[in-house]
Amino acid sequence: MAEPDANRDRDESRDPLDEDAAWAQLVAAYGEQPDPDKGHWPATGSEEPPAKPEPEPGPKQEPEPDAKPGGFIVYAPGVGPRDWSTPAPPEGTDADDDEGHFVPPEPPPLPTGDVTSRFAWIAVLGGPLLLLIMVLLRQELTWWVTTLGVGGFLGGFATLVLRMRDDDEDDDDPGRGAVV
Repeated sequence: MAEPDANRDRDESRDPLDEDAAWAQLVAAYGEQPDPDKGHWPATGSEEPPAKPEPEPGPKQEPEPDAKPGGFIVYAPGVGPRDWSTPAPPEGTDADDDEGHFVPPEPPPLPTGDVTSRFAWIAVLGGPLLLLIMVLLRQELTWWVTTLGVGGFLGGFATLVLRMRDDDEDDDDPGRGAVV
């Protein structure tokens, strides 16, 4: 089933590929560096290399004599191409000029909860935390520790659920229609 799919993309007008000869050519050329000025160029199908584009005018960077093609340079920490500082502002401009920069407004203060909500959150989070600490310290879970942990969680959760606000307080809302 996979054999017809593998040959579907092959062009029938070309010669059949001799895989053994291709592998033998690859093995014979293993380890050799190709010469870019001569050789077979499979992308063009000719023996001549493709035309090289004209270099753009500008500062030329000569490669280091010991650098290998395709290699990379390792810089010491704190030294390298990203070790730079911002340029000084042009003459006549103020360095502290903040025109055009967004300064976010101060955020509103956090809402202060009432004492009942605070104790409910302490119970919801503290009950399971108490049980977890007792298990991690390998202490015996007595009846009062278990009751305090489970009861604190359930009581705090029930308190928070019962104190949730209903959205039915806005009876004067005309609904989702247009207000005239």
